[in-house]
Amino acid sequence: MSDVKLLSTPVPPGGTIGILGGGQLGRMLAMAAARLGLKVHIYSDVADAPAFQVCDIHTVAPYEDDAALKKFTATCDAVTYEFENVPSKAASVLATIKPTNPNAKALAVAQDRFDEKSFVTSLGLKTAPFVAVNSPEDAVAAFAKIGGPAVLKTRRLGYDGKGQAKVKSADECKAAFASFKSVPSILEGFVAFGFEASIVAVRGADGQFAAYDPAENIHENHILARSIVPARLTAKQVDDTKTIAKKIAGALDYVGVLGVELFVQKDGTLLVNEIAPRVHNSGHWTIEACIVSQFENHIRAIAGWPLGSTERHSDAMMENLIGEQAADFKALAAKGGGLHLYGKSEIRAGRKMGHITYLKPRSN
Repeated sequence: MSDVKLLSTPVPPGGTIGILGGGQLGRMLAMAAARLGLKVHIYSDVADAPAFQVCDIHTVAPYEDDAALKKFTATCDAVTYEFENVPSKAASVLATIKPTNPNAKALAVAQDRFDEKSFVTSLGLKTAPFVAVNSPEDAVAAFAKIGGPAVLKTRRLGYDGKGQAKVKSADECKAAFASFKSVPSILEGFVAFGFEASIVAVRGADGQFAAYDPAENIHENHILARSIVPARLTAKQVDDTKTIAKKIAGALDYVGVLGVELFVQKDGTLLVNEIAPRVHNSGHWTIEACIVSQFENHIRAIAGWPLGSTERHSDAMMENLIGEQAADFKALAAKGGGLHLYGKSEIRAGRKMGHITYLKPRSN
């Protein structure tokens, strides 16, 4: 878009960063901005958003409220967001008023699973086999092509296992499509991988690129339970994960931190699973184990500052605190790790309430 605003000079200390979204990622971004002497204005449609507790200004309004978005953006020097499902219209409003990153292309690619995988394969990178499903007939034909078991997913929305179903036959695929109310979907071949990994990287407006060491991720009930660094990857695989992230970021003309989720097959092949155009849950360990965390590097990038070091000084294991796991704060505080509680007003099953990171001397 020719009318998109670009950052002409870095945002100086005392300037204001606007963040769309008030969850834990927005909260940790605000805390990182404060370390750099930057102010933060959080915009959320949730009245008790946890990021409101640590920011300078906040706005409560729907993401579809153009007037509120314009008023919010006018107070900021640069704008970013903490979640990828920002309504496209809202993103367009922001980008024409103040520099907004990551850009609209990154959002569009990440918001649609079929477009995302098509984009990734266009770069010569590998994914699981996939086919678009837009009708009951497509569901049957897609299963015939992919085979089973396979996973049917809605093309848009859905996270932490939502909006997806494992299918073992054409009839199950057709039924799953109907259960999704026939919204556009994608059938992905089931991948018998050795383990899951992710790479968190950052790219500046000047093209400068840096990446953190990849993490090995363990999921429970489709939710990330823990991330371990270093991962069980060879030196070449580590380099390959960083090459994958650099290729994706460059093709998107990306500014900020992005996460790339990967399947590591038993033969060592790396398959791209998803792109997250934002700071990533599997990168929370960087707060304790690196001098400059993913959150600070995201703020640096979108504010036009030089990127900070992504070097890891310690081995780390980050554990998410889900639901009732966060209830006994005294016991958690006594564990000896780096404890982060997100200030959410209500504990619910499956809800990310905090995380804790344990460090050991670096092994390699």
